[in-house]
Amino acid sequence: MSRFWSPLVHNLTPYVPGEQPKIERLVKLNTNESPYGPSPKVLAAIASENTEQLRLYPDPDASALKQAIAQLHGLDPKQVFVGNGSDEVLAHIFLGLLKHDQPVLFPDITYSFYPVYCQLYGIESKTIPLNANFEIHIDDYLKLAKKNGGIIFPNPNAPTGRALLRAEIERLIQQNTDSVLVIDEAYVDYGTESCVSLLRDEAGMAACPNNLLVVHTLSKSRALAGLRVGFALGHPDLIAGLERVKNSFNSYPLGKLAQAGAIAAIEDQAHLEAMANKVKATRAGLMDKLNELGFETVPSSANFIFTRHPKYAGEKIYQALRERGIIVRHFNKNRIQDHLRITIGNDEQIKALILALQELIT
Repeated sequence: MSRFWSPLVHNLTPYVPGEQPKIERLVKLNTNESPYGPSPKVLAAIASENTEQLRLYPDPDASALKQAIAQLHGLDPKQVFVGNGSDEVLAHIFLGLLKHDQPVLFPDITYSFYPVYCQLYGIESKTIPLNANFEIHIDDYLKLAKKNGGIIFPNPNAPTGRALLRAEIERLIQQNTDSVLVIDEAYVDYGTESCVSLLRDEAGMAACPNNLLVVHTLSKSRALAGLRVGFALGHPDLIAGLERVKNSFNSYPLGKLAQAGAIAAIEDQAHLEAMANKVKATRAGLMDKLNELGFETVPSSANFIFTRHPKYAGEKIYQALRERGIIVRHFNKNRIQDHLRITIGNDEQIKALILALQELIT
């Protein structure tokens, strides 16, 4: 450790991203990337912007991208905030909207970047346990409706893949009125009701919930993890707060190529739906095969499944798969140490996974 580090850096426990090994013929099922490529329209849009104009700064407000996102979701551009991946968007949310005297609430088993942001920004937090079936219970949060500085959770949750009905989230919005509710919809396109519709109001902006923020990423269903684009949707007052943080940190978070590619991806909804449907079909088949092998799998609405075998330790299966060139995600944490999170790959990758598991289990 360097003696020049600040006390904060000495005490940080950073987020650990999924492994990105450089191994030939690797079956990579550990980071929830899309098994299929982005829309051809995205590649064409990026190529068209790859000119000498890269010497100039990009639009700091990403106005055209915000317009495309707003049009897709039936919102006003003032309800859209964009950033360098949804992780950066979330970082600004924690600092700008969730740093208060009361603790921010999130599940005990959820996206592990949340506690990292709290540590980084000095935000008090309180974890709310999932039940035995790894479900979020809204009533657990309502008990603390007047005692929190904000609430955040993914829907569907990660790494479990379980989703909440939108009606349950509406109930939380209606009763938790004194703090911001952030719904992280990174995996929403794989079979979950989005909360974006709650932000639309035909009669005018006044009825839009002033404490709901919905976060999306282009890394999963739109197959653009390498481009780094995310966005948040919400009341203009919330968006204005995020813009203040962003412009105090980095006025140009999205380059010209990222903005061009993101616009093309947003406009090609047909490609998204086709790829998401392929993933959902593969997910159903994989869950059936795992059931035949005796695995216990949590119902999933994401592009991954969360599973365990009652007779084998999760670490043992993880290592055995790794020896066969198949990488999945294992979390050595309380309650889930025997579970594996497995990304839904293409048919060839899933076939290799099943063959390996059959050798290990039978």
